[in-house]
Amino acid sequence: MSKTLRDYLQPQPKSKVKAGQGLEFGTYKFFTSSAVQSKYLNEYSYDEPALIFGTGGSASVHYCNEPFSTSTDCIVMYAKESADLKLLYYYLNGNIVLLQNGFKGAGLQHISKQYILDIPFEMPSNDVVKDIVLSFDYITDLSIMLKRQNALFDEMVKSRFIEMFGDPVKNEKKWNTIPLEDACISIVDCPHSTPHYTYENTGYMCIRTSIVKKNQILWDEIEYIPEDEYLQRIKRRKPQKGDIIYTREGAILGIAAIIDRECNVALGQRSMLLSPDTSVCLPEFLSTAMNFDSFLNKVLERVSGSASPHINVGDIRIYNIMMPPVELQNIFAAFVQEIDKSKYVLKCFLFTRFICIISLKKYGTGLAPENIIWIWKKILQRYMMNMKNRLWSVSFLLQRN
Repeated sequence: MSKTLRDYLQPQPKSKVKAGQGLEFGTYKFFTSSAVQSKYLNEYSYDEPALIFGTGGSASVHYCNEPFSTSTDCIVMYAKESADLKLLYYYLNGNIVLLQNGFKGAGLQHISKQYILDIPFEMPSNDVVKDIVLSFDYITDLSIMLKRQNALFDEMVKSRFIEMFGDPVKNEKKWNTIPLEDACISIVDCPHSTPHYTYENTGYMCIRTSIVKKNQILWDEIEYIPEDEYLQRIKRRKPQKGDIIYTREGAILGIAAIIDRECNVALGQRSMLLSPDTSVCLPEFLSTAMNFDSFLNKVLERVSGSASPHINVGDIRIYNIMMPPVELQNIFAAFVQEIDKSKYVLKCFLFTRFICIISLKKYGTGLAPENIIWIWKKILQRYMMNMKNRLWSVSFLLQRN
């Protein structure tokens, strides 16, 4: 008889704490239904290692091995004796669609405890579990490093924007303002239906809002839909390279990112698509402007007081945004493109480092110490040369302009 998560997980009593009671600072981590843990409490409800599942909106799973608290819209599960929680976390987090497919209902969808427990899973042998968890621990550490470095790069872009144009809402430099619909060829809403995702690479991608980050789409986490559904979802407009996706409701409201490649891709739910008129407005300028907190706060003035705020496409169309000369936007766009290249070089280095670590772990006994040192020297030399070239390019752009 095939096994399920029911064989490895033990549900715990639900919390009665509301999500709004979370603090910005506190002693213990406080988990809500969000995919990002950012709140705290000064008391804990659970004191054993656990998996925490968000139950409302979209799928999320967390692993915590220290005392913590949760809001009422979470399901907490401890491990049974034969379970390795970290392995289960990595498996579910890497196959989040397994959880997402369990969200049902009209309006705000929810997932049930029974659905989670019925997910099929067979725990590997202890030796295999140990190898898998160690490998994913390395990946997690490298991912954290990458996020920290990318945050610094993003801060450089924001600082450069302010230096050149000022705040997009305050408009201290008194640039001309125009409605967003005049700066774009089109602004269209997403289809109001849930995509039917598939594990098969059909060649037709669909963007969940969960993979939309500020000025970045996480293409490595993209999912696929059947061709007929793709054709239905692009009837209003087929997303093109240079278009901007903007999240308009939910936990990650008000985030803009550029579609940076030619591909067959459609919008999922809770988003809209802006296609800048590049004779007036460049994608790099518009995406960065729309990611300012001041921009989102201004847009939300029209929907203040709503329990579940969302941005209407009509409000975005008539929003007046500052519009500097396109010649200045071109200078800024060149700077952003150099930063993006630097991000790519960093990502390649960290990935190479991971491959090297895993290879040395598996085959290291057959390598002499001097060969191991040589491998690392070559990796570091290539990385440093690429980063040096990238920084020279960014520095040159700053000096020239």
